Amino acid sequence: MDIGGTLVKLVYFEPKDITAEEEQEEVENLKSIRHYLTSNVAYGDTGIRDVHLELKNLTMCGRKGNLHFIRFPTQDMLGFIQMGRDKNFSSLHTTLCATGGGAYKFEDDFRTIANLELQKLDELDCLIQGLLYVDSVGFNGHPKCYFFENPSDPESENCVKRACCLDNPFPMLLVNIGSGVSVLAVYSKDNYKRVTGTSLGGGTFLGLCCLLTGCETFEEALEMAAKGDSSNVDKLVKDIYGGDYERFGLQGSAVASSFGHMMSKEKRVSISKEDLARATLVTITNNIGSIARMCAVNEKIERVVFVGNFLRINTVSTKLLAYAMDFWSKGQLKALFLEHEGYFGAVGAFLELLRTTDDL
Repeated sequence: MDIGGTLVKLVYFEPKDITAEEEQEEVENLKSIRHYLTSNVAYGDTGIRDVHLELKNLTMCGRKGNLHFIRFPTQDMLGFIQMGRDKNFSSLHTTLCATGGGAYKFEDDFRTIANLELQKLDELDCLIQGLLYVDSVGFNGHPKCYFFENPSDPESENCVKRACCLDNPFPMLLVNIGSGVSVLAVYSKDNYKRVTGTSLGGGTFLGLCCLLTGCETFEEALEMAAKGDSSNVDKLVKDIYGGDYERFGLQGSAVASSFGHMMSKEKRVSISKEDLARATLVTITNNIGSIARMCAVNEKIERVVFVGNFLRINTVSTKLLAYAMDFWSKGQLKALFLEHEGYFGAVGAFLELLRTTDDL
C-alpha cells in the first residue's frame, strides 16, 4: 500500500497457476479476499480497480499471475481498515508493507482496529524501485514510457502521444506530483537525492477547484478544466504588449500573470467555473514545469520523468508539461511520462514484501 495525502494506492498480486490441490488447501478467508478484489472493479462508493492498468503474466516470487491496481480516497481509510477487520485479514498475515505519510498517520488505527502491524517503508525508495521494476517488465508487451510529439502546440491534433523505451535511465530527474511535489535527481536505483519540492501540487489544484467551483472530486475538477478557457482568467503577454515580446522570444499566448484578469470586476462576473478550473490547472502545471526545468539545468540532467497521481487521466497537464520542457529548453529537454503514474510507491512496497519473504 501507498497511503498518500489524497489517495491510497494498493497493488495485489493474483497467482494464476494455483493447482487444484493448493486451492483445496487454501483457507476460506484467502479465497474470499481474492474473489472480492479480483471480481469487482468498484469497492463501496469510492474504491476503483484500474482494470486497464492490470499487468498480466508476471512471474513474482516463483509464481505466475496478474498484478492489480486499486485506489480510493485517503479520507475513506478508516472504512478500509474496518473492512480488513471484518474480512479477518490478520488471520492470514499480521504485517502489511506500507509507504507514504499515511503509513505513520494510520499506524495505530491498523493495530487497534484490524490487529495489523504496518512495516513502514520510505516512500521515495519505494517510488524509484517500483518505477524501475514496472518499466523493466513493460506494459503487457508494450513500452510503459511515452512522450508527446510536436509539443510546441499542445492544443493541436499534431501533439500526439508516442511510446518510447526508458533505456539507460540514469541520470534522470524524477518529478513526483502527488498532493505536493518532490523533485529527485536519480543516479542509480540506490543513489538519489531530493533536490527540492513545492507545496503547490495536485492537492492544491483540487483544493482550489473545490473552493472556486464547488466541485467535489478530482475527476469532476478535470472535466471542468477540459471545457474551460484559462485566457479568460490569466493575463497573457499579448494583453500587456499587444502581441509577442519578441526580444525574449515570449509568445503573445504565454501566461504573463496567472489569474491576472481577476483584478477586474468586469472580468470576474463574466468568467465560468470551467474557466476557473482550467486556469487553476494551468497555474499549478506551469509552476511545476518551471521548477523542473530549473532543477534539470542546475543538476545538469537531460532526462526529466514526471510521475504521480496528479497526472492520472490528466492529458491537459501532461501536454502542458511537455510544452513547457520543450519551450524553455529550446527543444533540448523532452518530458517523459509513464502509464502507471501514482502506483509506483505501492509496487515498490510490494517488492520489499517479496524480498522480506525470500529472506525468511
